Amino acid sequence: QVQLVESGGGSVQTGGSLRLSCVASGYTSSNKWVAWFRQAPGKEREGVAVITIGGGSTRYADSVKGRFTISRDNAKNTVYLQMNSLKPEDTGMYYCAARTDGIATSLAPYLYASWGQGTQVTVSS
Repeated sequence: QVQLVESGGGSVQTGGSLRLSCVASGYTSSNKWVAWFRQAPGKEREGVAVITIGGGSTRYADSVKGRFTISRDNAKNTVYLQMNSLKPEDTGMYYCAARTDGIATSLAPYLYASWGQGTQVTVSS
């Protein structure tokens, strides 16, 4: 019931920055968590960051701690991912996903039912 649209991807050099946006529509009042995932060709999808819509609590993958920041603007139904100090290892398709119910904050992909189409991030050396 929730539609998600990502934007903001692109190509940058190592050390550069990008800000991704995820705009939600539909029954957005039911969202409890919105998360960012990424997937490189031939690799499994991995969780990057998650935010609790109500309270704003966050959790990050160890690989991005200190470099990425997830935030939300509930009035605009938008979640952002600010990515700084980008590395080639950050390259991949980035997806926004939402959970409408649950107990625990998690970056496990199978817990998220609504997904965006993805936006490509490429970081060159």
